[in-house]
Amino acid sequence: VKIWHGEMAVLLSLFSSDVLALPIFKQEESNLPPDSDNKILPFQYVLCAATSPAVKLHDETLTYLNQGQSYEIRMLDNRKIGELPEITGKMVKSIIRVVFHDRRLQYTEHQQLEGWRWNRPGDRILDLDIPMSVGIIDPRANPTQLNTVEFLWDPSKRTSVFIQVHCISTEFTMRKHGGEKGVPFRIQIDTFKENENEEYTEHLHSASCQVKVFKPKGADRKQKTDREKMEKRAPQEKEKYQPSYETTILTECCPWPEVTYVSNSPSPGFNSTHNSFPVAEGNGSPNHQPEPVIPVADNLLPTATPQDAQQWLLRNRFSPFCRLFTNFSGADLLKLTREDVIQICGPADGIRLFNALKGRVVRPRLTIYVCQESQQTRDQQVKHENGDAAANTFFVYHAIYLEELTSAELTEKIAQLFNILPRQINQIFKQGPTGIHVLVSDEMIQNFQDEVCFVLDTMKGIRAWR
Repeated sequence: VKIWHGEMAVLLSLFSSDVLALPIFKQEESNLPPDSDNKILPFQYVLCAATSPAVKLHDETLTYLNQGQSYEIRMLDNRKIGELPEITGKMVKSIIRVVFHDRRLQYTEHQQLEGWRWNRPGDRILDLDIPMSVGIIDPRANPTQLNTVEFLWDPSKRTSVFIQVHCISTEFTMRKHGGEKGVPFRIQIDTFKENENEEYTEHLHSASCQVKVFKPKGADRKQKTDREKMEKRAPQEKEKYQPSYETTILTECCPWPEVTYVSNSPSPGFNSTHNSFPVAEGNGSPNHQPEPVIPVADNLLPTATPQDAQQWLLRNRFSPFCRLFTNFSGADLLKLTREDVIQICGPADGIRLFNALKGRVVRPRLTIYVCQESQQTRDQQVKHENGDAAANTFFVYHAIYLEELTSAELTEKIAQLFNILPRQINQIFKQGPTGIHVLVSDEMIQNFQDEVCFVLDTMKGIRAWR
């Protein structure tokens, strides 16, 4: 916890000019008021596993668990008489999670869990031992949330839930060369009561503790090693460490942020309105020629609320990071630097999210501008060359964006632009020196200058360029 506070101090100094509202993580439980230890909480959760004796005073307790072993968590009702009368005689819902303690791993939780799922198909990180549990009703384990279980219970009745953790701490270490230290986890319990719609969404209490998980029997050996080390220390050194307690009391913390999924939200589609421009008759082209369909830009605005930002993340395929950015508004997200986003989301998704936040569009390989010539435009051009009053005449050009740089792609784009079928265009020529017609080939297109202008003309059923 002290190390984490040091990291937080560095973060605040980096953003001192424009502090960001980072998500609420579990280590922030130490920011509770100093008198919170003396406050009577409505519930208390007790993990029946001994704490380590190798933890310094004022540091958070650390508990060692064996992989796959059932551990009891006692769900205790600490309410005073008359406190929270609305839940008297009613059920509450508790959600138990195994999450990462380290902030770095919290940022990449989705990728870490997906990697674990890939390596351990069919397994879960957290399970309930239902036959041993007492007083729980409607236990559930969502197949898509490997690290979460939930159940209903009556605070007025004895309730004990037995859990099994199937992952070990060393499975999530950066470098695996043998003998490395495992990463700490957190066991967190969030309890909710019913709202007016009989949905368990109103938060009542949250608490968590720090654990490390070892292979079977490994936790017992680690506990014994810590105890032997402490016995060898001098008496004055022992005073700096906590005694080992037979059980672990989960301490109050902030509720784990939930992902709010938006149903029936508009997805980024295409513009259904078309802009048309008139073309004089007699040149074999239709009177109304719609613009090609262009994707609507879905840029995140600084004025977006946290709810709007969540919808934007979902629409742009960033749903794994919705929970991390639960409290972020549009302005908060847009203030993140490229380094911030990569650190939070990883290199691949981080670069993609940063480009999406900045509204970066992939530039086409080649852009050309075309204008369709008609008899009317030719007459106006002649008048303009003769110095007549038509000097203010202007011509409308349309952009064509090419990626493959082939004649087939150009044919398709021209047909789409002028609302005709590609097979109606037999060949495309470019007017060369002395008025010769040069067949437009892939190689010619690849040598076009970017943003060059062309005038299209139809000659005897063959579309030509000048």
